[in-house]
Amino acid sequence: MKPIYVLNGPNLNRLGQREPEIYGHMTLVEVEAICRDAAGDWPLEFRQSNSESEMIGWIHEATDDGGGIIINPAAFTFYSMAIMDALKMFPGPLIEFHISNIHKREKMYHHSLVSGVATAVMAGLGAPGYRIAVLELLRLMKGR
Repeated sequence: MKPIYVLNGPNLNRLGQREPEIYGHMTLVEVEAICRDAAGDWPLEFRQSNSESEMIGWIHEATDDGGGIIINPAAFTFYSMAIMDALKMFPGPLIEFHISNIHKREKMYHHSLVSGVATAVMAGLGAPGYRIAVLELLRLMKGR
């Protein structure tokens, strides 16, 4: 069983404090617990970084060792061609995840560089939506 990688981008370490009217009150520690519970016995690597280079390194690691990726690229979504290029190399299922509905927000949040390389895109379900993302990624991985 190759692990699921749940990768979280910049400022997501501030969940629960950062703009709770948009992102809710759930912390990243609570999100990780939801993901681990949904994965059950399936191995899961849960990570967060404010560094683009660290995120790219983790995507490379997932490309070599992982079975699936759930990525909430946060601000990297809209400008990081380097993350997009790294994700292009990933051979398994890839879910782009956003806590808020990025299409309902300001125009600068409407164009994702990641969506074009993702297997699926999930947005607007709030932090509890990570559970659905993990369950769906498992379904996609088992279908391969």
